[in-house]
Amino acid sequence: MSEDAEVLTSSQVNERAPHDWREVDGMLRTRFAVEDYAAALDLVTRIAKAADEADHHPDIDLRYNWVGLRLVSHDVGGLSPRDLELAGEISRIAADAGAEALPQVTTSMTVGIDTADADAIRPFWAALTSHSEAKGGGDRLVSPDGQLPEIWFQESEFREGRGRTHLDVYVPHDLAPDRVEEVLAAGGRLVTDEFAPSWWVLADADGNEACVCTWQPHGQDA
Repeated sequence: MSEDAEVLTSSQVNERAPHDWREVDGMLRTRFAVEDYAAALDLVTRIAKAADEADHHPDIDLRYNWVGLRLVSHDVGGLSPRDLELAGEISRIAADAGAEALPQVTTSMTVGIDTADADAIRPFWAALTSHSEAKGGGDRLVSPDGQLPEIWFQESEFREGRGRTHLDVYVPHDLAPDRVEEVLAAGGRLVTDEFAPSWWVLADADGNEACVCTWQPHGQDA
């Protein structure tokens, strides 16, 4: 396997990624703020040229005054050295264009559904959302255009007083403790931090649960 095809661990990505980028939910992500739509389009054009030259293409979200980017090597099933290399080139392009890097705003979200029989309910959710099964099967349904959160099914027996659906919100690992504190200050309740810093389970005043998640394994100091 060539170095470019090497799948990097999350720790390696964290050590080697440009400071403008964060790994969030298995992808290298960032956002660049610009003055207006024309500046955003110009930045996208410059990035597209570099991506074509590298033969490696990021997902790009073009908005009025910002550009969001996601990188992953789909062919090897993870983040690779070429993602880090292209991220560095994109950061240089953005700096030359006068864009402001905002990696701290990168967030991803999935919808988790507790069930004792995923096969029985998966078709319902696929039909409702137009999601399809992830490549290789498994417990996930994915949005066909990547614009909606993934849906995943967690094996779980019914428990009185607990909802059957929850959100998993993936944030940059270095911001996760602050996000948890913000949620608690907003009226949330900590259900458990047993698995932190991989994830914290929180609940609102009605008992609806959600998790703040990072790439870090649980049991590791944040």
